[in-house]
Amino acid sequence: MSANLKYLSLGILVFQTTSLVLTMRYSRTLKEEGPRYLSSTAVVVAELLKIMACILLVYKESKCSLRALNRVLHDEILNKPMETLKLAIPSGIYTLQNNLLYVALSNLDAATYQVTYQLKILTTALFSVSMLSKKLGVYQWLSLVILMTGVAFVQWPSDSQLDSKELSAGSQFVGLMAVLTACFSSGFAGVYFEKILKETKQSVWIRNIQLVSFSLEPSL
Repeated sequence: MSANLKYLSLGILVFQTTSLVLTMRYSRTLKEEGPRYLSSTAVVVAELLKIMACILLVYKESKCSLRALNRVLHDEILNKPMETLKLAIPSGIYTLQNNLLYVALSNLDAATYQVTYQLKILTTALFSVSMLSKKLGVYQWLSLVILMTGVAFVQWPSDSQLDSKELSAGSQFVGLMAVLTACFSSGFAGVYFEKILKETKQSVWIRNIQLVSFSLEPSL
């Protein structure tokens, strides 16, 4: 049962990640009359939905009691200001990253973006080694080298790309720089967040509420 749940979760994650990229790319390149929506607005709406979902999950863990929910939020967030402040750094980085992803998808095709963004696996591994003192085996380092090689081949221009005038070289460079910056920010923020989770006993839902509470202001 646990194995089936694991593979089901993996399948849902793959579908969600792929569909997110395709819908974001479609929404940023769709040619319609009138102004296009602001990417910063989409980031703010996503943060609001995230904090509402986390509050609902904490509410469920509190046995659907508003009084218990209020006590948990007060004790875990307001009464622990130093613990809450630790999330200010990754929340700001995540805000920058989420905005950069819209910039990248506005200037790169979905396939190039998706493959290039997998470099976050490499940056996460490097930050894990330096910040968490993790040790990677030979096969893990070999996998990272293969990943880098694959990303390099994806960026290699083909004849059809040279003939295509859909995206200028300047816009492709902007998109590439945006996605590379997002990879480094994702790797650092993810490892930093993991380190905080391991050092404390607070639930991931409480930590996400703390994250969003700091990211809403710069997003707005």
